[in-house]
Amino acid sequence: MIEIPKRVDILDKGFIELIDLLPHPQTGISGDLAIVNAARVSFLGESKGEQADKKLLFYLLRNRHTSPFEMVEFKFRCRAPLVTYWQWVRHRMWSANAQSGRYTPFEENDFYVPSVWRKQAKSNKQASEGELEAEPNTILTEKLIKHYEEGFKLYQEALTAGVSKEMARLFLPGFSVYYTWVLKVDAHNLMRFLHLRMASDAQYEIRVYAEAIYEHFFKPALPWTAEAFEQYVLKSNE
Repeated sequence: MIEIPKRVDILDKGFIELIDLLPHPQTGISGDLAIVNAARVSFLGESKGEQADKKLLFYLLRNRHTSPFEMVEFKFRCRAPLVTYWQWVRHRMWSANAQSGRYTPFEENDFYVPSVWRKQAKSNKQASEGELEAEPNTILTEKLIKHYEEGFKLYQEALTAGVSKEMARLFLPGFSVYYTWVLKVDAHNLMRFLHLRMASDAQYEIRVYAEAIYEHFFKPALPWTAEAFEQYVLKSNE
């Protein structure tokens, strides 16, 4: 049975957790084999030998025969700041269900505090590059935490006054608040996500989640697919 970690911590308060995998490791059928046999339209578990199976899988990815890769699915539980999810949900082939601030009150520490402040990129209007020097970096972090504390204080005051949770959350800093989601995706669409979000020009706050998914979950579950992915897809990120 493959060894896959249950949960990986990310950023200051986030995490990515594997809830389920299809095919499940307990079946004894690897995800790579499920892809190969889907291409052969045969019974799961039927193999023509490792060399022939791996050769077929590489052929499929190299020639963009993508539907067999949809036979493998990953389901995650993820905690990330909203600034990350704004970009994540643009990948519409993910199935997602999120924590609701209408039902569950937020906690005082449910806000993202970056470890550094990045500078605006000169050649890319939507990207960042480099870091601020230590002193302004520290000052901005202190101001951000003070902003969070004041917003959360007003949020609590509104709840105490009897305001509904769905309206009280207007006092919270929106882009930085952490939400917990359940997310599901097939291997084909996960590779599309990883190709874009592991690229060097992807925003850091989503890139670290993509890198964690790839290193800790995708590669252990689909080692042949990961090898082919690096050879035929990821090289375009370089």
